[in-house]
Amino acid sequence: MSTHRIPVASVDLSGNEERYALDAIRSTWISSTGAYLDRFESEFAALCDTRSALAVCNGTVALHLALLGLDVRPGDEVIVPSLTYVATANAVRYVGAEPVFVDVDPQTWCMDPRRVEEAITRRTRGIIPVHLLGHPADMDPINHIGAVNGLWVVEDAAEATLARYKGKVVGGLSDLATFSFFGNKMFTCGEGGAVTVNDARLAKRMRILRGQGMDPQRRYYFPVTGYNFRLTNLACAILCAQLERREQILQARRRIYEVYNALLSAVPGVTLQPVAPWAELSPWMYACRIEPDQFGCTRDQLIGYLAEQQIETRPMFVPLHGLPPFREESSKRGEVLPVTDAISSTAIMLPTYNQLTEADQHRIVETIAQAGKSSLRTTGVSRRVA
Repeated sequence: MSTHRIPVASVDLSGNEERYALDAIRSTWISSTGAYLDRFESEFAALCDTRSALAVCNGTVALHLALLGLDVRPGDEVIVPSLTYVATANAVRYVGAEPVFVDVDPQTWCMDPRRVEEAITRRTRGIIPVHLLGHPADMDPINHIGAVNGLWVVEDAAEATLARYKGKVVGGLSDLATFSFFGNKMFTCGEGGAVTVNDARLAKRMRILRGQGMDPQRRYYFPVTGYNFRLTNLACAILCAQLERREQILQARRRIYEVYNALLSAVPGVTLQPVAPWAELSPWMYACRIEPDQFGCTRDQLIGYLAEQQIETRPMFVPLHGLPPFREESSKRGEVLPVTDAISSTAIMLPTYNQLTEADQHRIVETIAQAGKSSLRTTGVSRRVA
C-alpha cells in the first residue's frame, strides 16, 4: 500500500485562476475596486438567488458585517448552535452581544428548531442557524420562530456553498447569509467571504460600513464609523475562475462522498453523517462518527493512528458552550446540550478535496477498518494510537 501523505484538504487552482489573477495584476487594479470584484459580486448573488452580494475579506468578517448591518448592540442576545466553528459566536461578541447556545438535531447535526424557542428571552434579537458541514439547517421552522417573535435570521453558510434546502439554494433563505472562501472551502481565494442580501437598504448600509463608513456620494466624507472589510479585485479574480468550474467541482466532491459512503457503510462502529430528505448536501468536508464500543477505539485514538499512517484528519469542533470565553455565561444559563457533546466527541472529518483519488479513499477506509479490527482483536492498536 502506498504511504504518501494524504492531506485533509488541498487547493484546486486548475482553471483560469492564474490567468485572471495575472490579468488583474497587469490591469493594476489589485485593491478593493475592479472588474473582477464587480463580476464576482454579481455572479455570486445570482448563484444564491439574491439581489446583492458583498465581497469581504473573510467569513468571520462577513458575520461581523451582517450583525453591524442589523444594528446588534451590547446587551442583545443572539441564539446560535454550540456545534459550530468559533467564528459564529466570536462575531456576536464583536458587537458586544451575547451568544446563547442551543443543541442540534441528531438527524441534521444543525440547530434544533425545537430548542430555539426555549432559548428566547426579552433580550433576544436574532438567530444564526449554521449550515454545518454542508448540511442546511431546517430553515422553515426557524424562520417562523423568528417572524413570530420579531427576530432576524442570518444563515451562517460558511461551509455550505451550493447546498439546497427543499430545492432552494442556501444564501437567500433568510434576512442575510454569510459565506467563507478560506483555503479549504469548495470555492477559495485563500481568504475571503461574502454576505448575501435581498433588502436594498440593508445592502447599502453594509456597503458603507464595509468601506470605512464613507458616503458613496461624497468622497472622503464619513457619516458613520466604518470598517475596512473589503476584499481585493485580485482575490475576486481567483474566485471568478472558481465559480466558472462550479459544476465540475460539485461533481468531483459528490463522487468523493459517494465513495466514502459506500466504503464506510461496511465498517462496524462507523456512523455516516445523516442527510435529511429535504436537504441537498454541499460536499465540503466529509464527516462520520466513530462509536468506540462498536469500533474498538475512540475517535481521538483513530486520529492519532491515521496520522501515523500519513493520513491527516480533523476532529469535530469543540462545543462552544464549553470553551473558556463562553462557558461561564453558558453555565449561568444552565445550558445542557447532550446531542452537541455526543457528536463533538465522536465525529471525524476525513480528507476531502477535488484531486483526492478513489485509490486514496480506499487506502483511507482500509486504514480505518484495520484500526478498528486490530483494536477489537488486541490492545495493540489502542496502545499505538493512545
